[in-house]
Amino acid sequence: MRQQGPPPRPRVRERGGFVDAAEHVDVVIVGAGLSGIGAACHLRRAFPGRTFAILEGRDAIGGTWDLFRYPGVRSDSDMYTLGYAFRPWRGAESLAGGAAIRDYIRATAREHGVDRAVRFGHRVVQASWSSARARWTVEARAGASAVRLTCSFLFMCTGYYRYDEAYTPDFPGIGDFAGRVVHPQHWPADLDHTGRRVVVIGSGATAVTLVPALAERAGHVTMLQRSPGYVLSLPSRDPVARGLLRALPPKLAAPAVRWKNVLLGLAFFQLSRRAPEAAKSLLRRGVTRRLPPGYDVGTHFTPAYDPWDQRLCLVPDGDLFAALREGRASVVTDRIETFTASGVRLASGRRLDADLVVTATGLNLLAFGGARLLVDGEETVLADTVAYKGMMLSGVPNLAFTIGYVNASWTLRADLVARYVCRLLRHMDAHGYAVCTPRSPDRSLPLGPLLDLTSGYVRRGLGALPKQGPAAPWRVPQNYPRDAYRMRRGPVADQGVRFGRAPDAARRPGPGRGA
Repeated sequence: MRQQGPPPRPRVRERGGFVDAAEHVDVVIVGAGLSGIGAACHLRRAFPGRTFAILEGRDAIGGTWDLFRYPGVRSDSDMYTLGYAFRPWRGAESLAGGAAIRDYIRATAREHGVDRAVRFGHRVVQASWSSARARWTVEARAGASAVRLTCSFLFMCTGYYRYDEAYTPDFPGIGDFAGRVVHPQHWPADLDHTGRRVVVIGSGATAVTLVPALAERAGHVTMLQRSPGYVLSLPSRDPVARGLLRALPPKLAAPAVRWKNVLLGLAFFQLSRRAPEAAKSLLRRGVTRRLPPGYDVGTHFTPAYDPWDQRLCLVPDGDLFAALREGRASVVTDRIETFTASGVRLASGRRLDADLVVTATGLNLLAFGGARLLVDGEETVLADTVAYKGMMLSGVPNLAFTIGYVNASWTLRADLVARYVCRLLRHMDAHGYAVCTPRSPDRSLPLGPLLDLTSGYVRRGLGALPKQGPAAPWRVPQNYPRDAYRMRRGPVADQGVRFGRAPDAARRPGPGRGA
């Protein structure tokens, strides 16, 4: 069920459109997905009197987990770390389906009363900072209307990919194909694949999720990949977690399970970085055990890159391998030469007949939902900025953003960022500051990409993202325990940031200050 927004606000006509009349809130949160709802809950818990609004471009809470509706859609991280620390996941499945995650996010929003702060259909197009007023002016489109709010702090929780447009390569001859072509990001509700010959193009998390789900009813499913990815089978229900949850009180069990999964994931990531051949061997043995004797694991499940150069693909209960063993699905590793009327012709000369082709070919990166940022009238080019603590931009005051870890669940870092924003606001209140502006590191030092992955969608979009520096506080350690200590216990005032007081005209104490 689609959720309804708050009652209409008083409006005035302005230049042919409508804007909300003289509205100011302490914080504007952009995005009502996993990050935005979590940020709002942290803010509500830390500052009950502080005013905020959540601007959501779509018409429902849930973000990614409301958008993606393809068969089998599920988490690619365990739910004990993908769930919020302040509201632990209680479901039986560790790798949960998209609908369950969507319901969890919405239930969290209702429980904390932040669902009433969401304004649906508000797509932010521009945010402008005024140093003279020490505030942001946020402009959004709501249908044909223009909406404008001002705020003291702007929190971007939009993720990093484009919702309205997925990535599909320009395949030769695709217009000649007589069947149907769909992308998982925009799965048609009326699509019936029963008995059909399906080709899924891709080798990432979406592809390995789709293949076994489609194979339940399709005539046959072929996963066509240009190159393989690493696949790891995990039980959909974590037996250790279930034991801990039964044996310990909830207040002890939830963090114990969370930390167990954090440390296991970090241990394998460190093994992959320090001893990649050992990590490859473990992954290969796991795949080989689940496939028929003589299966060509070297061709179809042995990538050319090291583990964790790209994200691992998790397979609950080995469902992909079961579909391969039973002959309901197959893997082909080859390059597409051209589409034909009946399917795909490959570089090897082989033909794959198909009634349906699914292009699980990735995402288009889009920072901040495509909104423009201006500071005192000058547009900020994100690629020219450096991320401070992986959550603020050099030279851009009073703005935070959320991007998750590359080697662990998104919410682990989203929770840290939201908690840190609350620490920052409390510090500013306590010292009478109105402005917090991150600095750049010494420009003679080397800068690197914000996302340290070689995945195709990352390589295509890195030029539009901020950089990160060589060391803290301009670099995010892909190490949750270390990062958690710095974000929770490290100094708020350090070499990477400067604070300032508001001009007299902008000193308007709001509710809940210093709470």
